[in-house]
Amino acid sequence: MSAITRDEVAHLARLSRLALTDAELGHYAAQLDVIIGAVARVAEVATDDIPPSSHALPLTNVYRPDEARMSLTPEQALAAAPAVENDRFRVPRILGEEA
Repeated sequence: MSAITRDEVAHLARLSRLALTDAELGHYAAQLDVIIGAVARVAEVATDDIPPSSHALPLTNVYRPDEARMSLTPEQALAAAPAVENDRFRVPRILGEEA
C-alpha cells in the first residue's frame, strides 16, 4: 500500500501553489512513496545504545589563543597602497554615492 496518495500530493501542490498535471501527480506520488519508505527504514535502526551527537567525528577547537602581538603600523600598511586619504585606503566611488 502506498504511503502517500495522489490526492495528498494534489493537496500539497495546492498548498504550495503548484499546478501539476495528472501525470506529474502520479510521478511525484511514486517518488514521495520511495522517500517516505527510506525514512521509515532509517527510523527502524536500533539507536538505544548510541549516544546523541552533533558530528560523526570528535571535534576540537582549532583556534589559537587570543594574544596581543606586534602588527603593522598605519604607515606600513598604507605604504604600497595606490591611493591614501586621511590615513585610509582611498578607493573609487561606486554606484554614484556622494560623500
